[in-house]
Amino acid sequence: MSRQFSMVAELSPVSLLAPAADAAGRTSSYRSLKNADKAYVLVHINQGNAATVAITLLQAKDVSGTGSKALAATPIWLNDATATSDAMVAQAAAAGFTTDANVADKLVLFEIEPEACLDVANGFRSIAVQTGASNAANITEAKLHILNSYKQATPPSSYTN
Repeated sequence: MSRQFSMVAELSPVSLLAPAADAAGRTSSYRSLKNADKAYVLVHINQGNAATVAITLLQAKDVSGTGSKALAATPIWLNDATATSDAMVAQAAAAGFTTDANVADKLVLFEIEPEACLDVANGFRSIAVQTGASNAANITEAKLHILNSYKQATPPSSYTN
């Protein structure tokens, strides 16, 4: 029997940051959440050096980054050691998160409800993720999963306003 869920139709995945060393930090491109009921930014950190990694979510008026600023506080979950656990532990709601210095493989998940953490009233509908300077041995990657208002196999593009 088939389950009534399709990740592509209901939580369409979008790459924000390809896996790469994060010595200098970097900022992803902006993606539109104009058709989103909710979105999740999943940051994977392979922390090979005991230098912390700061992660910040940014919002903008469009996918070119117009008026970029930090999001309001949003729920955050952390798995601080994926080699030994699959538990996601709630963290304090915030616009960003900084890992501890433990060398481990980590997952940080941000839950975005656009009307709660984006300045929608002033036209902010796009988001990006930014990592702070860290160490070349720390590899980061980020994906965006969008829960669209309209469930369909080919959802609206997040690459356009």
